[in-house]
Amino acid sequence: MARSDRELPAGSTDIDSLTGIVGKVELGTEAEALGRVTEIADGLAHVSGLGAARLGELLEFEGGKRGFVLNLEPDLLQAVLLDHNDGIVAGSAVRHTGKLASVPVGEGLLGRVVDPLGRPLDEGGPIVAEDWRLVEQPAPEIIDRDFVSEPVETGLLVVDALFAIGRGQRELIIGERATGKTAIAVDTIINQKDSDVVCVYVAIGQRATAVRRVIDAVREKGDIDRCIFVVAPATAEPGLRWLAPFAGTTIAEYFRDKGGHALIVYDDLTKHAATHRELSLLARAPPGREAYPGDIFFLHARLLERSAKLSKEKGGGSLTALPIAEIEEGNLSAYIPTNLISISDGQIVLSTKLFAGNQRPAVDVGLSVSRVGGKAQLGALKEVAGRVRLDYAQYLELRMFSRFGGFADAGLKRRIDHGDRISALLHQARYEPLRPIDQIALLAALNAGVLDDVPLDRIPAIKARLRTVIDSEPKLESVRARPVALSEAEKAALLGCVNHAIADTAPDGS
Repeated sequence: MARSDRELPAGSTDIDSLTGIVGKVELGTEAEALGRVTEIADGLAHVSGLGAARLGELLEFEGGKRGFVLNLEPDLLQAVLLDHNDGIVAGSAVRHTGKLASVPVGEGLLGRVVDPLGRPLDEGGPIVAEDWRLVEQPAPEIIDRDFVSEPVETGLLVVDALFAIGRGQRELIIGERATGKTAIAVDTIINQKDSDVVCVYVAIGQRATAVRRVIDAVREKGDIDRCIFVVAPATAEPGLRWLAPFAGTTIAEYFRDKGGHALIVYDDLTKHAATHRELSLLARAPPGREAYPGDIFFLHARLLERSAKLSKEKGGGSLTALPIAEIEEGNLSAYIPTNLISISDGQIVLSTKLFAGNQRPAVDVGLSVSRVGGKAQLGALKEVAGRVRLDYAQYLELRMFSRFGGFADAGLKRRIDHGDRISALLHQARYEPLRPIDQIALLAALNAGVLDDVPLDRIPAIKARLRTVIDSEPKLESVRARPVALSEAEKAALLGCVNHAIADTAPDGS
C-alpha cells in the first residue's frame, strides 16, 4: 500500500494534477466471496463457494437477478430465485449482498400494487419508502399483547351478528373452489373505507384476471388509497409466491406498530403451502403427509402468530388476519385445512350446497365459529343477535325434515316462517354492506316479530330503504356511527324506522 502527500505546485499541468490525484489514492486489497451455480432447475439453484451465507440472505446472480437462501448444507446452499432464470446456468457467478430479504414499508405504499420485494407493478412510479424491514419478523411476545375487544366490521350481517371478528384476531375463511371465499374478504376490505383500518391484500398464485377484479372492485366501491396490494400471481417465480405472505405481513405491521389498525388477507394459503411443498421436494427434503415437508405447520404458525392486538404500552395497534384456504369435496380434515384451523382463532366455512341454493354469503352456521365472538361485538348488536344462530340452525333442521311432508302443527309452521325471514335477512349481495345500526335494527325487528307477516320478496327492498330512513331519524343521530349501547327510546326509534321502511316498500305505498 502506497500513499503520496506531495503538494502540487501552482501552475502545474493537467498531467501533473492527475499524477498528484493518483498519488493520493490509497491502494489496497479487497476480498469478495464469489460462488458458482452447480445446478439449477424449476426456480431452485444449488450454489457452492458461499460458506458464509446466512439463511434468508439475498444473493445476486448474473444479470442482476436475485434469489434468497432457502437451505444451508455443509458444502453448498440452496437458493430460491426471485426473478426468471434466463441466462443463469451451471457455472454462473453468484455474489453476496450481505442483506436479508426485506421490503419497503410506509404510507408511500398506500394505493399501490407491488410485488413481494416492494417493486411497483402499477404505473404509479417508484415506491417512496419510509423504511426497509425484514420480511421475517418475530411474532409479538405474549406479554406485549392485549385482549381482542374491538370489532372489525365486515358489513356482512351473517358474520358480524353470528361470528364477529375482532381487531387482532385470525379468522380463517375456508371452503371449496368458487364458493365466495374471496368475496367475503373483499367485502370486508370495502367496508373499511370509512374506518381507521388499513387493508393489505396478498395474492398468492392467483390468476392475473382474478387479482385485477379485486383491485377494480376496491377502486370502485371502497377506498383504494387505504389499501396495499402485494401480488405474486400464478405466473410468478415460486420464490416470489413463497415470500409474498411474509412481505405483506411486514408491510401491515408497520401500521400496527405505529399504533394504528391493519387488516391483511392471504389469498390463499393453500397455494402457498403447495409452493412450499414444491420447493421442499426440489430441495430433496423428506416428504411427509400428503408429500408436505415436516415444517409446513411451523411455516404458517410463524406467519399467522404475527397478527395480534398490542398492549397500550406497545401503542395499542392491531393486525387482523383473514387467511383463505381451499378444500376439496368438503373435506375439512385434510392436512393443510386442519393445520390452519388449529392455528387460527376460528373459521368461516362456506357450503357448496348453500351456494348452489343461491344463499349468499354461503356460510355454514353449523361448522363456522369465532373463538372471540361476542367479546369483540358491539353491545347493542350482541343483545339482539343472541338467539339468531340457534333459531337459524333449528330452522335448517326443520326444513330438512319438512321434505318428507308438511307440518300440521301451527307452532312448527311459525318457526319455519320465522327461519325463512332469518335466511332472507342473512342473504346479502356483494358490495352492499350494512352498517352496525342497520344490522341492529333488522335483528331487533326480527326478534319483535315485525317481519313475520312481511312477504319474503320484499325484504331486500326493506333493507335497501332502511338506511335512508335511519339517517333521517333525529333520535338516532348520536348512535348512528357507533351504536355500542342503546336506550329504550332508541330501540323504539329503530323499530319505528323498520316499520317506516316496510310501509315505504308496500305495493300500495301505505
